[in-house]
Amino acid sequence: MIRPSSPLTMLLSRHTRRREFITLLGGAAAGWPLAARAQQPAKLPTIGFLGANNATFERASADAFVQRLRELGWIENRTVAIEYRWAEGRDERFAQIAAEFVRLKVDVILTYGTLSILAVKKATAAIPIVFAAAGDPVGTGLVASLARPGGNITGLSIQQTDLASKRLEMLREVVPGLRTVAILTDTGSPNSVLEMGEAQTAARTFGLAVVASEVRRAEDIAPAFDALKGRADSLYVCSSPLLSTNRIRVNSLALGVRLPTMHGLREFTVTGGLMSYGPNLPSLFRRAAEYVDKILRGAKPNDLPVEQPTKFDFIINLTTAKVLGLEVSPTLLARADEVIE
Repeated sequence: MIRPSSPLTMLLSRHTRRREFITLLGGAAAGWPLAARAQQPAKLPTIGFLGANNATFERASADAFVQRLRELGWIENRTVAIEYRWAEGRDERFAQIAAEFVRLKVDVILTYGTLSILAVKKATAAIPIVFAAAGDPVGTGLVASLARPGGNITGLSIQQTDLASKRLEMLREVVPGLRTVAILTDTGSPNSVLEMGEAQTAARTFGLAVVASEVRRAEDIAPAFDALKGRADSLYVCSSPLLSTNRIRVNSLALGVRLPTMHGLREFTVTGGLMSYGPNLPSLFRRAAEYVDKILRGAKPNDLPVEQPTKFDFIINLTTAKVLGLEVSPTLLARADEVIE
């Protein structure tokens, strides 16, 4: 005969089952943190992107870099992380950002511009460095040679100094009776100083007189143009992050003193400069993405030779030419890769 459980027996049974459930629940809960940790994704490979100028100036180049990475299988925030920092053309920011990337332990650093590259190279001998554009990497001591860069660094050379003669030749075609050229240089930039030397040599070859105009800070730019009034027929602007960041000011001041300008980067011409001749920055950043891809997959920078650009863009701002009262020949216009009107 089965006797019904007493109320006390039933109560004790319920308490027992409750204790067992709580014990089971507690054991499972103790295992949750371990399970959660096991399921967390591994840290994404991280690229430190040191923009020597500002985000606006480098938008097209950064977009080209990210797009090429995507084509190679590196999708931002999914398979790779990118830490962006902008130096705004301020020399002191290069070392600060480089030190930050070292603290973050990024897997590779991408930058461009001689001073920026030098700052990163000084900050780390362990983290691979890729430069998207260096004016003269051998001449400025960035690499031992183009074929064997040495150390933890490689990238693309734009051979900025080699193009000075070609730029002056184009300037002579546009400015009738050109006799004196002013050369604007950022003396804080080793590449800018090297380019100035090449431009001075080329100018003398063409029989041109030279007026040197040197700046080191943004505050020096306006006084430099005041000093140029009536002293030159044209202006050759040597490339540097400082002058690139302040390109609108440079072009406005040049127009104010009626000086036709020649630049090395398209970005100057689209903001009012007369002409530019040099490599296409976005295409260089696309190529730099291929270097980064190889390094993230295990390649050593020292095994990747420094490359040089094969395509150069010649840009003419016809609106600026008209403002300055200059006639651009149909022959020169036909040679231009882009005419801005």
